[in-house]
Amino acid sequence: MDLQDKVIVITGASSGIGALTAQMVSRRGAVPVLVARSEDKLKQTAAGIPGVFGLYTCDVGDEVAVKTVFAKILAEYGKIDILLNNAGYGKFAAFSEMEAHEFADMMDVNYMGIVRCTQAVLPSMLERRSGQIINLASMAGKIGTAKSVAYTATKHAVLGFTNALRQELRGSGVIISAVNPGPIATDFFKTADPSGNYEKSMARFIMTPEYVCSKIIKVMEKGKEELDLPRLAGLGIRLYGLFPRFADKLTYKALNKK
Repeated sequence: MDLQDKVIVITGASSGIGALTAQMVSRRGAVPVLVARSEDKLKQTAAGIPGVFGLYTCDVGDEVAVKTVFAKILAEYGKIDILLNNAGYGKFAAFSEMEAHEFADMMDVNYMGIVRCTQAVLPSMLERRSGQIINLASMAGKIGTAKSVAYTATKHAVLGFTNALRQELRGSGVIISAVNPGPIATDFFKTADPSGNYEKSMARFIMTPEYVCSKIIKVMEKGKEELDLPRLAGLGIRLYGLFPRFADKLTYKALNKK
């Protein structure tokens, strides 16, 4: 797909992967529409976008707000070619250290936020028989690790939703994609692990945002249905799928870095 003049809606676009992807697709001639909770941060991000763009404040945890904002976007631009469901957060803590409401809150943003945004955009894509919905999942959605029980559960849900919806919509003209990255050098860790210990211990495995965003854009251009990042980790995930319990025992110490 040539991204020239494509309307690309990006949630969680005020910083990190969302903000950088918006800048990069703009350089390719697309029209990024940035959606996030913070108006001030959105305006700061907009300063780095070279072309035409749109800004909308919205909390993906608010169903009414999501419906209202997406209706406005469709009314202004007439279409949405690609939706990048990027909004989300994590917290690394032992199961016994987290309250039940923290599990619910994270699921409401990371999983239900994707459901709400997809419901808001899908009817128009089906009517046009064209479009792509990309869900930013995680390697955590394929392999669980200690102290990420809540976060892992949300990403498992995202992948289950993505895979099932992809099957449901085959032949409709709408592509459903998942991008499953490992750790990325963004502000994600300020919330997930304020101590900084995990980021330090995983420093040699952490990917740059530029690398991840370039791969996300390839998923857009090629209409790819799934991408694991980095590729070597994707190979490891496949092997894990063949021998999950053995792999758990073998990799426990190596993966328990939080």
